[in-house]
Amino acid sequence: MNYLRTAILLAGLTALFMAIGYLIGGQSGMFVALLIAAGMNLFSYWNSDRMVLGMTGAHEVDEPRAPELYGMVRDLARNAGLPMPRIYIMENPQPNAFATGRNPNHAAVAVTTGLLENLTREEVAGVLAHELAHIRNRDTLIMTITATIAGAISMLAQFGMFFSGGHRDNNHGLGVVGSLLMVILGPIAAMLVQMTISRTREYAADRGGAAISGNPQWLASALSKLEQAAHVVPNEVAEQNPATAHMFIVNPLSGGRMDNLFATHPSTENRIAALMQLAREMGRGSTSFAGEMSRGSGPASRGPWGETRPSGPWS
Repeated sequence: MNYLRTAILLAGLTALFMAIGYLIGGQSGMFVALLIAAGMNLFSYWNSDRMVLGMTGAHEVDEPRAPELYGMVRDLARNAGLPMPRIYIMENPQPNAFATGRNPNHAAVAVTTGLLENLTREEVAGVLAHELAHIRNRDTLIMTITATIAGAISMLAQFGMFFSGGHRDNNHGLGVVGSLLMVILGPIAAMLVQMTISRTREYAADRGGAAISGNPQWLASALSKLEQAAHVVPNEVAEQNPATAHMFIVNPLSGGRMDNLFATHPSTENRIAALMQLAREMGRGSTSFAGEMSRGSGPASRGPWGETRPSGPWS
């Protein structure tokens, strides 16, 4: 992990947390905010993965409850040289996934029911391999800590609006102006987190995931489906907690496509192109991705967890 990047990010979030505290209660408010931020940083290191999983409504599954999904993760983790992570499922119609945890020995992979219902076995393997690459690259600690702290900043901003908005004569706060600033700073804080997390992390995880699964085309096909679904299938949990958006394999927010500077993820088109180039380098054939996708629908098949769904390119 890039520890310098992590330290700078956490310092920036802490400073913003303190600034909002100052707007609420002056120097004493700033000092209290500093203590809270320090405690939150420590708490987030140990517990942020549980908090994020709780925010997304994910529930843990074991081998008896999801034998084929569990077996797939176990095989991929072995390929990646990783300990077996915990597995979570989110009751969410949008196909998506993320990984979390402070290190590979305390990691978890979460997938939505939409992912399991709409992707082929090979595509799911590609997505899971991508998330395992995040764990192996130790991206998950910073992802979970920043999501937790950014969410706390937004909540503090909302609290400050109600606490100080009616006290125009407050010498420490800024009254209505301070309240408006805090309301604006909260969403901006979440955006800054998403911007600060390096988008090159996704390219590295794509490449690492392709090596773990053995076929870049599986993830390329999955990304195409996930990108299309993200525009038409809402993710209510992510909309309510936008600070978690950068954790997912594709941006889960319906209004998330602003411009490249503010994007939480690299262009899916560019990611697919890089994966298909990697497939050619690995000798995975010259069939175009568009041609593979055009083979689309066929008779229903059984997925890796027992559900039925249309066959995809590699069913």
